[in-house]
Amino acid sequence: MTTTYNLPDGPQMPRWLRMIKFISQPVKYVDDFAKIYGDTFTIRSTRSDNHLVYFSQPQALEQIFTADSSHFEVGRGNTGLKFLLGDRSFMLADGDRHQRQRQLLVPPFHGERMRAYGEEIREITRQVTNEWQIGKPFNIRESMQEITLRVILRVVFGLNDGQLFEELRRSLSDLLDFITSPIMSSAFFFQFMQKDFGARSPWGWVLQQRQKIDQLIYALLRERRAEPEQNRQDILSLMMAARYDDGQGMSDEELHDELMTLLVAGHETTASALTWAFYWIDHLAEMREKLLKELNTIGVNHDLSNVAKLPYLTAVCQETLRIYPIVMTAFPRIVKIPITIMGYELREGTIIVPSIYLAHHREEVYPQSKQFKPERFLERQYSLYEYLPFGGGNRRCIGMAFAQYEMKIVLATVLSEFKVSLVNKRPVRPVRRGLTLAAPAGMRMIATPQVKPANTPALV
Repeated sequence: MTTTYNLPDGPQMPRWLRMIKFISQPVKYVDDFAKIYGDTFTIRSTRSDNHLVYFSQPQALEQIFTADSSHFEVGRGNTGLKFLLGDRSFMLADGDRHQRQRQLLVPPFHGERMRAYGEEIREITRQVTNEWQIGKPFNIRESMQEITLRVILRVVFGLNDGQLFEELRRSLSDLLDFITSPIMSSAFFFQFMQKDFGARSPWGWVLQQRQKIDQLIYALLRERRAEPEQNRQDILSLMMAARYDDGQGMSDEELHDELMTLLVAGHETTASALTWAFYWIDHLAEMREKLLKELNTIGVNHDLSNVAKLPYLTAVCQETLRIYPIVMTAFPRIVKIPITIMGYELREGTIIVPSIYLAHHREEVYPQSKQFKPERFLERQYSLYEYLPFGGGNRRCIGMAFAQYEMKIVLATVLSEFKVSLVNKRPVRPVRRGLTLAAPAGMRMIATPQVKPANTPALV
């Protein structure tokens, strides 16, 4: 392949106009550019050499994700999250520091430890759905957020009830709802919006709320360090017991920042995925019937690991994350050492953007890509560079297996008890929610008791 020093072609439009489209029409933004410029295109920076180059071909993504990590800086590209995550989050780290922290965080999210949290996820799901009033419209996203937040607080923070639980639940929910609102979402991209003009100003309120959450988390850490050994299995306790290679444990500051990272990465994202799943299940009646038929094969003596293995339920979750991936791009890579991708030599400072959304809508990989078709995942397996809802390479989401497991348990638990139907049957389009892609916040549904076929076992 011939190497060129010219960047791929790309749009020529004023930055302010491009940013408005990027924020207000995130899907149309990349779809339109891909139609005009093809697989690879450049968003040029007028103020520096930090041009953004989008890639979506499987070959390109493989080159990016398998390249030596010394070629890139990733943490610096996420500094806009520092106000939320803190300075020590592994998402903001690079090199050895990133790997050291990641190694401590990965084990609790896999294997038997992860599966042990299944009963708690099901119990929380039932607690929230028991509050639904049959036949009365409710906000489906708010319910899914409540489930995923309670799961994080119980499974990760080790909190189930009490004053600290309630204060953290309320404060975290208020903060995340506010900063992901349509207006405040712009603050992630425009520094001028991150100005503190006092407690009554929008950003002043964010900082005040953030400080309150900090105090609550540090109080939790003091409480946990002071209590006698109780063989806890929540992720915070496992993190506190973990040791680096030199025998040192994580400091309170590190624990605080990693707790915030796990919260932000695992709460909003999973809630959005579940909201989309319920939308599609109601939108496609045939799919609902297939799911119910599959769920009815589970007997009373089966454990939750069998739910996770159901092929059609798995395919529905996979297609949900394909058609509108919650995060539209993998972590941008800032080139530190020049590297050649698909014949383009990318110089220092160039920002590589692996587009998950465009990779998931390549017609040669996913025919009729705009249609929701879970069957495609039953018909073939996709490579790590064709299907990547959780990113790729050494930056792939550490909570990937847990998020998929949580999705399946929540869906199976709800569907075995309720038929959940949209109030308004019009098709919906995704909107920006902070850094993520989500269903419109006001989507309302109605729950009615699920009619089970005669002589079929219940899901317990």
